[in-house]
Amino acid sequence: MSATPRPAPTRAWHLDDARAVARRHGVDPARGLPDHEAHRRATRHGPNEIARPRGRGPLGLLLDQFKDFMILVLLAAAVVSGVMGELADTLAIVVIVLLDAAIGFVQSWRADRAMAALQKLAAAQATVLRNGRVRVVPASELVPGDIVLLEAGNQVPADVRLIEIAQLRVDESALTGESVSVVKHTAPLTDAASMVGDRLNMAFKGTTTTHGRGRGLVVATGMATELGKVARLLDRDTDRSTPLQRRLAAFGRRLALAVVAICVLIFGVGVLRGESAMLMVLTAVSLAVAAIPEALPAVVTVLLALGARRMVSLQALVRRLPSVETLGSVTTICSDKTGTLTQNRMHAEVLLADGQRWVPGGEAPGTLHLELLRAAALCNDASRDADGAWQGDPTETALTSLAHDLGLDKAALDGLFARVHELPFDSGRKRMTTLHRSDAGFVACTKGAPESVIPLCSSQWRPGGAVPLSREAVLQAAHAMAAHGMRVLALAQRSGDRLPADDTLEADMSLLGLIGLIDPPRAEAAHAVRECKAAGITPVMITGDHPATALAIALRLRIVDDRHAEVLTGADLLRLDDERLRERVRTVRICARVDPSQKIRIVEALQAQGEFVAMTGDGVNDAPALARADIGVAMGRGGTDVARESASLVLLDDNFATIVAAVREGRRIYDNIRKFVRYAMTGNSGEIWTLFLAPLLGLPIPLLPIHILWVNLVTDGLPGLALAAEPAERGIMRRPPRPPRESLFAQGLWQHVLGVGLLIGALCLAVQAWALSTGHAHGQTMVFTVLTLSQMAHVLAIRSERESLLHQGLASNRPLLGAVVLTLAMQLAIIYVPALHPVFKTAPLSAAELAICLGASAIVFVAVEIEKLWRRRGSRAAIAIHQRRAAGSS
Repeated sequence: MSATPRPAPTRAWHLDDARAVARRHGVDPARGLPDHEAHRRATRHGPNEIARPRGRGPLGLLLDQFKDFMILVLLAAAVVSGVMGELADTLAIVVIVLLDAAIGFVQSWRADRAMAALQKLAAAQATVLRNGRVRVVPASELVPGDIVLLEAGNQVPADVRLIEIAQLRVDESALTGESVSVVKHTAPLTDAASMVGDRLNMAFKGTTTTHGRGRGLVVATGMATELGKVARLLDRDTDRSTPLQRRLAAFGRRLALAVVAICVLIFGVGVLRGESAMLMVLTAVSLAVAAIPEALPAVVTVLLALGARRMVSLQALVRRLPSVETLGSVTTICSDKTGTLTQNRMHAEVLLADGQRWVPGGEAPGTLHLELLRAAALCNDASRDADGAWQGDPTETALTSLAHDLGLDKAALDGLFARVHELPFDSGRKRMTTLHRSDAGFVACTKGAPESVIPLCSSQWRPGGAVPLSREAVLQAAHAMAAHGMRVLALAQRSGDRLPADDTLEADMSLLGLIGLIDPPRAEAAHAVRECKAAGITPVMITGDHPATALAIALRLRIVDDRHAEVLTGADLLRLDDERLRERVRTVRICARVDPSQKIRIVEALQAQGEFVAMTGDGVNDAPALARADIGVAMGRGGTDVARESASLVLLDDNFATIVAAVREGRRIYDNIRKFVRYAMTGNSGEIWTLFLAPLLGLPIPLLPIHILWVNLVTDGLPGLALAAEPAERGIMRRPPRPPRESLFAQGLWQHVLGVGLLIGALCLAVQAWALSTGHAHGQTMVFTVLTLSQMAHVLAIRSERESLLHQGLASNRPLLGAVVLTLAMQLAIIYVPALHPVFKTAPLSAAELAICLGASAIVFVAVEIEKLWRRRGSRAAIAIHQRRAAGSS
């Protein structure tokens, strides 16, 4: 779309009086804007829409897929093969490159879809006051200064400063992460640094009114709204390469340089020895083809795709293919609280009546607790829909649901105690009172904040009659419950035979008790947190909720163990520069009352400390951090479209524990990718040593390009794909995450590639030298066969880096066993089927020649098993030393 008009500078409208806000916008709240003024402002400010940035065209996206260095190396190999007349090589390489580019092209549309989902949050229509008349207009036509009318169920169409309300409550969970509907008021605030969730005299675009009605003055539209700021954060450049992409790119660069150097060296040495220049060109090209693992990009892509398919069965949907293995590098999981670690529904945690506690789900409640719940159901505006689900404010629905479970049906109670009058809740009184007709006359029920209700009470209710009340003791109990993260309500009642006046309705009441409510943790979340810690992953809670609530949930989930653990708030973040923040995030495990841009700051501070960060969440407020994190994990059921489109991984069951299974799967997949690299590069190393040393030893060229292509694509490819089915190594979730910057060839892999490759090369040349010295004419076929069989022996031996194949068992990976058998059968067909001899330049081997090839290949298997035995003994020795040191220090 066209360029978005620059938004007006952000002003702290929540600090100004409503009349002053109206004056600054030049509008009469009783009449609204004139039509001509609204048109003029629309021209100045632009449409009230979330803008979509101009994306790259399909051609640009396609060309981007060919910038990877490894892809460029493969394309160069294809060109060289074509020039030399090896069209089969060229075709195979081009197909592999196009497959990889197609997958990358599809993935490039993700960011555009995230922005499109964000646009859907904008309200389609808005009720506005213009020229003194109420009318419904498209929400996109709203301008700063418009007077909008809000009712329960409406989506807020723009950021508005509230100027008139009646019991207005707004669900801001998608924007702030707070699960409880926010009670609004119109009075100006005094804290200039207040977070979005604390601006109680504002209503924000994309949130939903759940109760009451209101009138507000539009102060921001389009990209100038808080929702627009989220969109701008999403529009930042968040293209972050995964560890595997970085490792493969680095490997490709080093490989290309090494290939060029070796080819030049081979060509130079051969020419100096008097060899034909054309022969040495052929040798150098053969060496280049041997060195480049043509199957690597394709096999890695297939391994990731198979892993993604397996993750679906674990209830994890992969939206970005390289993210499958990224989970294996995660060192920190930053999790939103509401809806991710908790159930996103209020729950009555404890009832306290006359000093007697009752916890729902425990023993049967006493008479005091039942009377408390009866009043909570009567002084309540929740209702049931046609399907029987409770509708209304989450706190009220939690109370009516609990009362219903205990036999106190709200509809029946409303029939027995008809409501005849009420004093509605407002933010100044912090309570509501309902008056009901009863058989004995009238009963008034009051519900609200303890500090508002308890001063109205002169006694404590008991079945046998009221008793004196200790207000200070009850207030202390309420404060203790609040310190545990609960939202505390006090309930009181008074009875009489006459209808009281409003000024005496709430006088001389009897306290019924206190109810503590909380959005409880998911049942499986605590176990998931323990597993994360065991795997060396640090869980961090980042939420827009209150610090006390965040600390209470973190303690229950054992994210922290100390009740006095530090909680970093949004206000603290405003005072911290980036350097000080990077120091604080080393130890902080709870961040509360933070806004979307601050979530990104926290993620970036962790990344600056070398952490590899996963961010889980479900709301609009989580989307920018999901996009900025190394891997974003969104909720599939309760999450918003914006969060899902911004994420790399979506949990289909909204189960935090699923991420642990995803981490395990990510580690398994990366291990198997390393196994394939170990397998393929060792085979290529054997080919290089064979071709490199043969001219230096005075031997003829031992392998032809068709042999090399067969080994690189078929011998590498089939077993390589079968490695995707390799089960997870034992103890995979008891080891720390691998360092994100760790080389793909770390932990002895490159030494293995060179050493075992040299062994394979030596065996091939030894067989060739034996054939030449004994007059056997099938030396080239024998070298080809030794190379193939050695790779089959090698792939069986490297299924685990430490565990012996004899202990694993051949049948524990049936696809790999099948691939090895199939490859052996095809190799024998190449040797013994006459029709294939001219294609592959082979000849049938005698039984003795084949036995020599089998024996030489078996040496590779024995050598790798000896290497693994050495690794196991070294590992056991390290564990013993660690245990002795631990025993000594204790």
